[in-house]
Formats: sequence, structure tokens, C-alpha cells
Amino acid sequence: MRKGVLEYCILLVLQNKPQYVSDIIENLENSQMVVVEGTLYPMLTRLKNEGYLGYRWEESIQGPPRKYYELTETGRLFLSELENAWNELVDAVFHINKHN
Repeated sequence: MRKGVLEYCILLVLQNKPQYVSDIIENLENSQMVVVEGTLYPMLTRLKNEGYLGYRWEESIQGPPRKYYELTETGRLFLSELENAWNELVDAVFHINKHN
């Protein structure tokens, strides 16, 4: 379950602008979602291979070029599906909690 939620959160972080891995981690940590690079890189690679993410290289004045990840159009559609599924899950849990 955590893996699915983490994927959803990564896509949410990337929905408004391309981001570098350390920026993604910082955004997740600021929201109390703890993730390490060793977990994030394989997930980003898989999401890229599935066509949900793309990336571009950008020169850095502080070292080697940086890879910035961004949502593809397919990724935006997938994010929309995940948002619907998440909202249904939250509603179902709320309903169960309220009635028990």
C-alpha cells in the first residue's frame, strides 16, 4: 500500500513543474513522507519506463548536469486516475469509520 501511495505522491509533486531528485525528496519530507534516494530512483525509473515520466538534463553551476523529471501526458492521465481511486478509498474508509 505504501508503494502505491508513494507513487501517487511523487506524481503529485511533479504535476506543476519538473523537479530534480533532491527537490522531490525535500517536497515529500516536508509532507512527512520519508523516502530515501535508494527507494526513489528505482521508482522514478519504473514510472519513466511505463511512460508516466520524462526527464531532461539541465546544466548546473554546482557540478555535473542534473536530471529533472516531469510528468508526460500519459502521466497526467494516470495521476487523474490515481486521484479518483484515492478519493474513493478515503470516502470508503471515512464511511466505515463513521459507522463503526
